[in-house]
Amino acid sequence: MKRNLCAAVVMAMVFAGVASAQGSASSEGNGTSYSQSQLKQMMRDAHTPDQYKVLAGYFAGRHEYYQQQASEEKKEWIRRSQNVMVVAAKYPRPVDSARYLYEYYTLESSEAGDLAAKYAQLASPSTAEQPK
Repeated sequence: MKRNLCAAVVMAMVFAGVASAQGSASSEGNGTSYSQSQLKQMMRDAHTPDQYKVLAGYFAGRHEYYQQQASEEKKEWIRRSQNVMVVAAKYPRPVDSARYLYEYYTLESSEAGDLAAKYAQLASPSTAEQPK
């Protein structure tokens, strides 16, 4: 029972951190922030190279932001892993939360990088002239 409660508290803290990170990520890059619904609408409605360039720039900014966050979390993970007591360790350990955040930021960075590359390719003049 105590273990489930502790896990729930840790997950709530991680989700709160993720939510604030996503809010910060949208204001990174070119200074433009979009809500999730605005972003989905932009992705659905994009048909011109200019619209694709805006999306590519947005996702490139998110990619850089998440790469920076992953780098910071990796440093924290390394710092915390030097002070791990294996004998009486309870899960989740501080080193585990740092590792999970690092993995999360790495995944988000990868996804944003893929979307940035996709929209940059769609924005290039050579693909814009080809029929679909």
